[in-house]
Amino acid sequence: MAAAALLRGAVPGRSGPAWQWRLRATPRCRLVHGSGRHGDDPTGGAAWAYFPLRERALLRVRGPDSAPFLLGLLTNELPLPGPANGATPPPARAGYAHFLNVQGRTLYDVLVYRLPECDRSEVPAFLLECDRAVLGALQTHLGLYKIRRKVTVEPCPELYVWSVLPCTPVEACGAAPLREPAERTTILARDPRTGCMGWRLLTQDKGLALVSGGQLGDLRDYHRHRYMHGVPEGVHDLPPGVALPLESNLAFMNGVSFSKGCYIGQELTARTHHMGVIRKRLFPVRLSGPLPAGGITPGALVLTESGQAAGKYRAGQGDVGLALLRSEKIKGPLHIRTSEGGQVALTASVPDWWPTATK
Repeated sequence: MAAAALLRGAVPGRSGPAWQWRLRATPRCRLVHGSGRHGDDPTGGAAWAYFPLRERALLRVRGPDSAPFLLGLLTNELPLPGPANGATPPPARAGYAHFLNVQGRTLYDVLVYRLPECDRSEVPAFLLECDRAVLGALQTHLGLYKIRRKVTVEPCPELYVWSVLPCTPVEACGAAPLREPAERTTILARDPRTGCMGWRLLTQDKGLALVSGGQLGDLRDYHRHRYMHGVPEGVHDLPPGVALPLESNLAFMNGVSFSKGCYIGQELTARTHHMGVIRKRLFPVRLSGPLPAGGITPGALVLTESGQAAGKYRAGQGDVGLALLRSEKIKGPLHIRTSEGGQVALTASVPDWWPTATK
């Protein structure tokens, strides 16, 4: 299998007809185009937009002890392979999780891909997708806990990370096929965080038209889509050693298991969950009014109309972003004071995909 060969660092060689997956759009979850002028459609009416995520990188973790090794460090269970279909190997699936420090704060957010094993002779293998800026730090972090386990941790530069998002509602586009060019596509998996984030695609291709009925998208549209739906990703949205996992909505994004075995940083996370009190959360926000030339400074105080602190701005792009806010303050008028002495109004919202009880 090509995926298994890639994980061993070998050059894949597959013959026969290309495989085919089908992408199904999620109702009401469509790509919002924000980088062009009003009324423009950057994808030209395509059903799908695919984005090269160059700021994301992959680590390969393989070996007989790879599963228990990762379980002792991740906040979530490992993804199980999909059901096999006759002679076809089971499809890969993705999971979402955080690595925490001993104080229970987020170090790295990762998507975990479990590669299907073609036969019993193959050792378990996983790919960890992380922010490229912390690829070396994550590899070092894993090395600290490796000790005598039979595990190999190494970068996987031969694969590139893509996001595939629906451009039209499900009623308009239905199901669109994605075909695998020979010896190229390795993994296609639903984004485990929320249906609004579409699919993740790991491939050797840098720019081939991979999606039938799809078109290469502007990366700014991908990040705008993320921020509008309140999905944090990477070190700017989740500063290492600063962000708390439950305040970052890790439970909403299917990124934590409260029934699995122990892992680093579990105590604070479990205690917070069972107490049921999370006063602050990471909310999607929209900014209005003249913005500073350099944008809003990360960590800028968000204030109520009376001047009380409601939280802090975390990160964003243009007039959309994320802010860590006290839940009881989000319904009133909020603003940020800029370094030039002005004010930028801020409006927080609750994403549609959050559990109803939190709205």
